[in-house]
Amino acid sequence: MGRNNERNIKKHNDKLHKAQAKTKQAELSRKEKLKEIVKKFNENNPSAGN
Repeated sequence: MGRNNERNIKKHNDKLHKAQAKTKQAELSRKEKLKEIVKKFNENNPSAGN
């Protein structure tokens, strides 16, 4: 049996896609938190925004 059999390729791809999804989710989460922080800051300091 070679290293690049179907089972190993599938296992590798599943692991890779899981990691990619995790990083994408983390990035979206960070952006969402940043939006909330900016929104709260602008509510507290309305003169700073303009």
